[in-house]
Amino acid sequence: MITAADIQPEFESLLERKAFEKIRSEAFDYIARGAGSEATMQENLLAFSKWKIRPRVLRNVAEIDMSSTLFDQKLSMPVLFAPIGVQRIAHPEGELASARAAKELNVPLVVSSAASYSMEDIANELGGCSRWFQLYCSSEEIVTRSLVQRAEANGYSAIVITVDTPVLGIRESDARNQYSPLEEGDGCGNYLNDPAFLSLLDLSPEEDMKAALQKQIDIIDQPGLDWDELKKIRELTSLPILLKGVLHPEDAKLALENNVDGIIVSNHGGRQLDHCIASLDALPDIKNIVQDRIPILLDSGIRSGVDVFKALALGADAVLLGRPLVYGLAINGEVGVMQVVHKILHELEITMALAGVRSIKEINSDLLFKG
Repeated sequence: MITAADIQPEFESLLERKAFEKIRSEAFDYIARGAGSEATMQENLLAFSKWKIRPRVLRNVAEIDMSSTLFDQKLSMPVLFAPIGVQRIAHPEGELASARAAKELNVPLVVSSAASYSMEDIANELGGCSRWFQLYCSSEEIVTRSLVQRAEANGYSAIVITVDTPVLGIRESDARNQYSPLEEGDGCGNYLNDPAFLSLLDLSPEEDMKAALQKQIDIIDQPGLDWDELKKIRELTSLPILLKGVLHPEDAKLALENNVDGIIVSNHGGRQLDHCIASLDALPDIKNIVQDRIPILLDSGIRSGVDVFKALALGADAVLLGRPLVYGLAINGEVGVMQVVHKILHELEITMALAGVRSIKEINSDLLFKG
């Protein structure tokens, strides 16, 4: 049988290589690899390289303002921590370490339904730092309701519904490695202490952990999720609701019609649908539909401050950082996460100055050329 150790990985960056050296190979593959042939993951990176910056000069860039606003909240930078589950596979403290980094940087953290630690424990680490909760709508409605109620009770200020996972994508490296972090219990932090979830079990997790973990896998997603089901979730909360995974302009129209509060243009980092449109390529058409009626965020493919600049220029109000944060986490815990963010923000600041813009509001598509 071929194991992960028999496969020589190709590294996207030095950061990725250093992370590979820190964690078990199966876990690295889970984090770094994409769906199918990984065409979508490659397209995400290629899409950024197609756009060139066309700078302005003599613009007095002595002071650069990277602050931004989302849902009437002032942000020091147009960046959030993406909802990444099972972070314990990268570092023993997982989301707790990421939360401490987010608090230190004052960057909003989006907590995954499939986190290694509970939303309550993560909130304790965050203190007063802004946090959103990413919701996988469960096939068991009582679990969805319970997760939303707990998020509200613990100071989460928005609900991010991931809509691109009605079923799990084909992840060949995980199949080859016979590896599932959910089966190993690394993504159950929000379930094993949830009263609604526990009510579905015949035996407590202490009595039969394997059955409890399998139940989470069985119910974590809702293949029947549609716009009518979305209305039910809207009735559960007064918090802003964002849809994560929107790529088609027609779905952006429907989001507006259904009073969605924000859109995250995302293809799940290339982890779901192979040969899917790159998130950045989808952004302009969605911006054309939405205009400025609701915030648009983007993830998938962000690797540098230059990438952040390009995403903002094409219509995003902010971006979510994904894989680079996990690599930083794997390398050096919360310090590693902070180092990655500082590097990206430094790159963004320098890019803004050299492009001739002094604030995030001045970044627009006139500064880009598609070569």
